Parts: sequence; structure tokens; C-alpha cells
Amino acid sequence: MIKDEKLIFELSKSGLQGIDLNSNEFDNENIKEYIPDKFLRNKEAKLPEVGQLDILRHFSALGRMNYDLSKGIYPLGSCTMKYNPVVNEQIGRLPKFANIHPKQPIGTVQGVLEMMYNLQLYLSSITGMKQTTLQPAAGAHGELTGMMMIKKYHQNNRDYERNEIIIPDSAHGTNPASAIMAGFKVVEIESGENGLVDIEKLKNVVSNKTAGLMLTNPNTLGLFEKDISEIADIIHDAGGLLYYDGANLNAIMGVSRPGDMGFDVVHLNLHKTFSTPHGGGGPGSGPVGVSQKLIPFLPKSVVCKDKNGKYFLQENNDVSIGQVKAYYGHILVFIKAYAYILALGEEGLKESSMQAVLNANYLKNEIEDNYQIVSTGFCKHEFVVSGLKDKLSHVSTLDVAKRLLDAGYHPPTIYFPLIVPEAMMFEPTESEDKKSLDELAKALNCIAIEAKDNAEIVKNAPHTTFVKRLDEVKAARKPIVRYLD
Repeated sequence: MIKDEKLIFELSKSGLQGIDLNSNEFDNENIKEYIPDKFLRNKEAKLPEVGQLDILRHFSALGRMNYDLSKGIYPLGSCTMKYNPVVNEQIGRLPKFANIHPKQPIGTVQGVLEMMYNLQLYLSSITGMKQTTLQPAAGAHGELTGMMMIKKYHQNNRDYERNEIIIPDSAHGTNPASAIMAGFKVVEIESGENGLVDIEKLKNVVSNKTAGLMLTNPNTLGLFEKDISEIADIIHDAGGLLYYDGANLNAIMGVSRPGDMGFDVVHLNLHKTFSTPHGGGGPGSGPVGVSQKLIPFLPKSVVCKDKNGKYFLQENNDVSIGQVKAYYGHILVFIKAYAYILALGEEGLKESSMQAVLNANYLKNEIEDNYQIVSTGFCKHEFVVSGLKDKLSHVSTLDVAKRLLDAGYHPPTIYFPLIVPEAMMFEPTESEDKKSLDELAKALNCIAIEAKDNAEIVKNAPHTTFVKRLDEVKAARKPIVRYLD
């Protein structure tokens, strides 16, 4: 039986209170020294009154309702929800890291600057880029930073007519958004029947207006662009640049490098590939690496080392795109990624990617009798299915995802990529062992059988969660975000 959890306001009883042992320097008398009158309340806020044990139990119950990697696999395709080692969190919380201030004198933060300098070198080496900035706050922010550098590069060459960015129809949604925010026009090309870039269609849209191509490799279908060298030649011969969306780097880390494929700009997601916390609003981190020709356009500032071994922040020349983030980026996230890289080393990073690819292919093979696999053959770190193989039951991908909740699993990414009808996108990552994959495959196959024998139980799922199936349109358009009594 599932206990019906109440809202904190519903637990309120007049006169109940907890104990706060922390001193509060503010009171009704001196608070006006800090807050202007126009922002002060005219009457007391109507807050719930609850006892200390009640509030402890309430928030503990809310925590148990959440799903996280400590409870099970998180197979969100393209999100790379891998396990973040607790030791990384402990390192990031060390007082000498957690308590530093961005305006401290450079001489007092040499250790942190050394870490950032080394992390720049490691990420450049992993991606095959010449130099890396750590400044961008997240993946999409890294995309925008890369687009801004591409634009500045063409402007610096007085090539003002180059205002088009080519993007495959299978791309992440942030790609066209980032290109448009940087002032480019997006030219979309359809994928070929094999799910890869159609070379002939690419040739047809390339012109003297082409500023660049944004590409994920492997792409969102989990397929490696085997013609990447030819693609790079087509774009470069036309005078454009190649942008690499690093969201799927976990498939090739330590095995293949975007720089060697011909890419000029790469953004990474430290909160994906390099095992720092992901989700909940961040903070994330989206470092951007560049080829030699784009180094002058990097954001200010880059961590450098002088001949005496001292670290400093170098302001790039006048063609830099300027600062894109306050101060130096999310340093505590850098520390966790740095610890992860040091712990695994070169061979460990490679093994991580190989295990991620093995896990994806194993899970794909275990469910292919019941689900319509989009691309046959070998996939990389993720794969996409187009709903159930037997569609006579009229059970949708959303129904399957909801029923997975009853089995105790977070569903995979659904209805993406948009080019696949009824898409389900699985990425098990390297964190999971065979037992975990077998259990998820069993749950998925059981749902497929239910869809044939008793479709209504799937179509009306979930049945065992705290909240049953929502009217998702109403929930999105008319959310109730405050308590009404």
C-alpha cells in the first residue's frame, strides 16, 4: 500500500514549530537596513506550522519519491546518466576548494589554476583540439560559444556573406537554437535511409554562404558517421568550419578524436562524459576546444603557465569573443571531472567507452524480438527503437514508458529523435553490469507481452506510483505552482 503523502501545508497545525539552532542576524528592527521598503511584506507570510519530526519525515518521504542512480539504471538516451563516484563529490567539497573566492589574488589559487590548466590539456588531448576554454556553463552554452567563435572567424576574414549553418534533421534541439542565437540561418538536411548524413544532399546545400556544419558523431541514432572524412572535406573546401556536438563523446572517448575527424570546434559536457552530477538544474559545464585557426577567438581568459611554473589568466587579443561566463566557469565541477580523468587514466577512459558500447549492443539484442529496432547492425553507446514490434495493440511509446515506472525504472528518452516515429532512445552507459541490463530487458519484454495480452493495463499505467497518469497537456500549460487553501 502506498501512503498518500500530503503537502507541507496540509500537515500544518497552529502552534507547532521546530528549533533552529542557527543564529539569525536579521530581525524586524534591522531588516529595513538591508531590504528596501517596497520589497517588504505588509503582513506575515502564510507559512506552514509543523513540528521538527514532521518536517524531517515529510522531506525524507519526498526524497524517497525521487528516482536516481542509487535506485537503478537511468537509460536516458543522449543524456549519458552515468554513475558519479562519491569520492569525486568528497574531493569537490574539500574546504580549500569549496571556500575559495573568484576575486582572490592569483598567487593564492595556484593549485586551482594548475588543476584548470591540466584539465584544459587533458580535454584537448582527448578531443584532438589545440586549446580548450573551460568557461561555458553547460553544453548548450558551449554550443553558443562555438557558434560565436565561428562567426567571429568569418567576420575577421571579412567573409560577411557566410550566414548559414547546416544541421542534420537528427540533431539535438539545442543545435539549431544555438546557431540562431549566434545570428545564423539554419539549413536542415534530411538523413539518408541508413540514418547517416546524405552526402549528395549535403553537397546540394553547401555554398559560399556556408559558415559551418554542426554534427554529432556518433549521431542521435547511435550510428557512427563513416563518411566523416568526406563530410569534412566538403565543408572545408567550401570555406566552412565543422562543429562537433560532444553530447555523445562517451561512445568514442579514448578511441577516436573529433580533431582527427576534421572538426574545428568541439563542446563537451562534463556532466555527461566526465561523470559530474547531471540534472536538477546544474551546475553543469560545457568546455569548448578549438583547432589552431580558432585559438585567437577563444573567450577571455585562458589559464596559462609562465616559464617559472606560475599560472596566470591570459587575456586573448582583440578578436576574442570576450567573456561568456562570470569569472572562470564552474570550478567545483572541473574538480570532479579532473578527479575522474586522473582515476581512470588513458586506458580507463578507453575501456569506459568500450563498455558503454558493449552494454548498448547487449541491451538492443535482448529486446529486439519485441521492439522495432531502427538501425540494424552494430550501434555505439545508444540505440533507438520505433515502439513495439507488434503495433496491433495500439500501445504507444508513452504507454510503455509509463508502465516502466510500475516496474521501478526510469523510462528512456521518448519521442526523440524526431525523425523516428514512436521513438524510444536507450543509453545504458558503462556504469551498468549484465545483471542490471538483464533485469531492464526482462521488464521491457514483459511489457511487450502485456501489450498483446492485456493492453489496457499498459495504456492506463502507471498503477503503483504516488501520482497516477497525468493530463500532460494540462500539466504543461496550466501547472499549479502554489498552494491554494
